[in-house]
Amino acid sequence: MPALLSVEDVTRRFGGILALDGVSFALEEGQIGGLIGPNGAGKTTAFNVITRLYPADSGRVLFDGENLLRSPAHKVVSHGIARTFQNVALFAHMTVLENVLVGAHARTGFRGEAKAQAEALETLAYLDLAELAHRAAGGLPFGTLKRIELARALVSRPRLLLLDEPAGGLNHEEVDELQGVIRRIRADHSLTVLLVEHHMNLVMSVSDRVHVLNFGRKIAEGTPAEVRANPEVIEAYLGSDDVAEPETTALALEVEGDDGAP
Repeated sequence: MPALLSVEDVTRRFGGILALDGVSFALEEGQIGGLIGPNGAGKTTAFNVITRLYPADSGRVLFDGENLLRSPAHKVVSHGIARTFQNVALFAHMTVLENVLVGAHARTGFRGEAKAQAEALETLAYLDLAELAHRAAGGLPFGTLKRIELARALVSRPRLLLLDEPAGGLNHEEVDELQGVIRRIRADHSLTVLLVEHHMNLVMSVSDRVHVLNFGRKIAEGTPAEVRANPEVIEAYLGSDDVAEPETTALALEVEGDDGAP
């Protein structure tokens, strides 16, 4: 099966910092993929290149066979790609419904406003947010804000959903709920999902394949079980030249925090 998303030999520099060093990975349609690595590995930089927030210095990003690097950033949604952000990016003074309508308008413009409103309300109900539709986003709990941002991405009806640290700042109960939400979204909306995440239990429980970055290079990929057992991955997370015994793998992969990539 041809890949829906194919990142091919992508390099991105920030001055003297090589944030992505010839990174390649692919995601088949319908897969849930994980993109992991220690702080500063380049995970969010990869997302920003895919969504055209950053230009690539070299390489290609193909989505359904088309090179995204030839498209302007404002056209990414029209290709069928939506994302959330590591730091929640909502308009605090706007209502929850208005924030979600931003995602609908990104797809349709301001044509068919009644339909856009209906789709936004339907998406809010799908994510158990309907009762908050007319509340201002500012002051709502952080976990709720994360779900609103997910609704804004989902209402644009993407084929590929990029989730940047969706579990960041969530408590254990909310992370458990998020596992179910990601699986349900994939099944109900026939989506392909790529998530950047430090919460390894979440990544390993929902991903079909996992891709691992370290210092801007891809060092491993495979099923969750294969990645857990990979000596290079264990070493990268332990920060040691000594390869850990297999029983230390779970400890090595229980790393949480923000991605330090530029």
